[in-house]
Amino acid sequence: MAQHIGVLTSGGDCPGLNAAIRGLGKAAREHFGMRVVGFLNGFRGLALDQTVELDGQMLSGILTDGGTILGTSRDKPHRMNIGGKETDMTDAIVENYQKHHLDALVCIGGGGTQKNALKLVERGLNVVTLPKTIDNDISLTDRTFGFDTALQIATEAIDRLHSTATSHERVIVLEVMGHRAGWLALEAGIAGGADVVLLPEIPYDVSKIADAIRRRTQGGKRFSIVVVAEGAMSASDARVVDELVKERDLADSKKARSEAKEKLRKFHDEHVGHTIRLTKSLEALTGQESRLTILGHLQRGGTPSAADRVFATWLGTRCAEVLHERNYGVMLGLAGNALRLAPLHEVAGNTRLVPLDHPLIASARLVGTSFGD
Repeated sequence: MAQHIGVLTSGGDCPGLNAAIRGLGKAAREHFGMRVVGFLNGFRGLALDQTVELDGQMLSGILTDGGTILGTSRDKPHRMNIGGKETDMTDAIVENYQKHHLDALVCIGGGGTQKNALKLVERGLNVVTLPKTIDNDISLTDRTFGFDTALQIATEAIDRLHSTATSHERVIVLEVMGHRAGWLALEAGIAGGADVVLLPEIPYDVSKIADAIRRRTQGGKRFSIVVVAEGAMSASDARVVDELVKERDLADSKKARSEAKEKLRKFHDEHVGHTIRLTKSLEALTGQESRLTILGHLQRGGTPSAADRVFATWLGTRCAEVLHERNYGVMLGLAGNALRLAPLHEVAGNTRLVPLDHPLIASARLVGTSFGD
């Protein structure tokens, strides 16, 4: 009998989602004779039984489109806002999975999606996941689709900012995405020739950044480009976070743990906008006019790059093969030049950070890039 497959996209949108849906849907339907149903708006659509048949017409002409034809949300199966009330919708999801006689569910998303997918595996559902995120921070894969497009956008922004930086002899600070991992800032900084790159993995000292900028000025270079990951923080702020995490992990009661988590959440909420404070500090310390640009959601939108289209298509078609082989509870990841099946329980909850001894960090230092440390 033909397999019945469900597919959803969850978390933040990114370029390449439609290419992955198309690759999966076309291979599953046309080569393996599967029926493919899409659930709208992530896990919410699965919980509320909001579906669309992914037939040939739906899959046509979407390869180059940004976003996702299925829609997306950040809803979690076990914690979903239904009628203004936080509700565990896991039972409803299991019921709808069975109602549609699904043989497997494909979840396309980032780190949160991997964790949510694992919870469904633990409830007995057959699940396969595909890794997407512009942060490139999912464990057990060398690359995620969406990253290459975001990298191109961030690099182009640096290229354009060079013009105004040199014309006005300014310090230009560019904030890019990357809450916990600095892959985007690192690679865009190298590609764009940034003078300073600040990563979440390397706490910075603002005085050392100012020193690096002053050395450039003394050498006759009257402008500087500073690329900052949104999750980068000063050494003092990093120590505060370490203490709050320690307090949370050592809490001896549910109440104490909850209070520690609330402190941590509040700190991160207040940390948003830290690049505004950083830019003002650099202007004060260097005496050089400084301006900030925040790319924000521009990095996630628009037409996917050729590399992301190819990679997402490859993942989607290979996913169809994995479903045909009835391999479940896995994520498809890139290992060198091949795709591998990574057990979901090894992926979920882990983040792929930039190692401090990564050769790209060494390469950047050798061309004079400062990391503020």
